[in-house]
Amino acid sequence: MKLFIALITGLLVILTNVTPVLAPVQAAEISGDSGKLSVELQENTVDERVVKLKMYLEELKSPLAPYAQTFVTEADTYELGDNWSLVAAIAGVESTFGKHIPRESYNAWGWGIPTGAKSGIGFDNWDHGIEIVTKGLKEKYIDRGADTPEKMSRIYAPPSKTWAGNVRFFMKKIEDVTVPPKLSI
Repeated sequence: MKLFIALITGLLVILTNVTPVLAPVQAAEISGDSGKLSVELQENTVDERVVKLKMYLEELKSPLAPYAQTFVTEADTYELGDNWSLVAAIAGVESTFGKHIPRESYNAWGWGIPTGAKSGIGFDNWDHGIEIVTKGLKEKYIDRGADTPEKMSRIYAPPSKTWAGNVRFFMKKIEDVTVPPKLSI
């Protein structure tokens, strides 16, 4: 009987001292803290662009698939806007999405390779390459008026007449990936 009373007493103590767990939205609404709500929602939101890019690269068995978040983060950092898939698409054209690169260069973009040369610069890792290429495209191309694959082509891949079309093809393929409903935001 003493054991039964001790168990009931313990259970009552636990039940009366439990703080209710509220979902982030409920907690923010109750506290009126809209800044907190925004941060919590951002942390719990899946970026559909990352999902699309990762799904596309995984389907192609690209070594770049685990870096989908890096591509999107850098595109946002350097304000590429609607061209968020540009750097990945260029990797598609230049190296079949990182499958055919100079050994241990992490250079899927042909970045720094003079016309006619067989190799260019190397990067420390994929994250480094994605960041440098995105920054370079923003500063050396987009900010100087070469803000479309067609305008970039004259500088990036002369004298190719197909480079821009191929970049656009891969951008569209990436952006048109259908995300299953349970993965969408």
